[in-house]
Amino acid sequence: MNGKIVFYEDRNFMGRSWECSGDCADMSSYMNRCHSFRVMSSCWMFYDQSNYMGHQYCFRRGEYSDYMSMWGCNNWVRSCRMIPWYSGSYRMRMYDRDNYMGQMMEMTGDCDNFMSHYNWSNGCQSCHVMDGHWMMYEHPNYLGRMWYFGPGHYRSFRNWGNMRFMSMRRVMSDWY
Repeated sequence: MNGKIVFYEDRNFMGRSWECSGDCADMSSYMNRCHSFRVMSSCWMFYDQSNYMGHQYCFRRGEYSDYMSMWGCNNWVRSCRMIPWYSGSYRMRMYDRDNYMGQMMEMTGDCDNFMSHYNWSNGCQSCHVMDGHWMMYEHPNYLGRMWYFGPGHYRSFRNWGNMRFMSMRRVMSDWY
């Protein structure tokens, strides 16, 4: 599935616009700022710094006339990445310590609270995503800052500001 998004410099889809259909590590050459956008297709991750760094925000298809007020963002979108379409099974191994140590849980579905379901007071500290695309959140019930995880190995979250993840869910096809 091809993604498409239209960014606008001003609120309410006003001002200069730029159409994007793929990942962009640095939007500064296309726009000075972004206050509104339309997600025409796919599901997207936005970052408030270039090169997919900083705070992450996930947006589904829809219109966002003033996303900075809606999400409490302090910064404009600086880079964006499309989450690839996926319709297979979901599987992730999560660990309560760095480097795949400590208690391990193999997940195939969403979890709204690691503490109450698995007694993990520090949340997930490392993981191996085998199948699917996932969002992890700093607080229970899918609240707080979020991070996108695609297939791969994530040995430690120390270089991510020592984040601890307390809930997670799958990026499902109905998000697109």
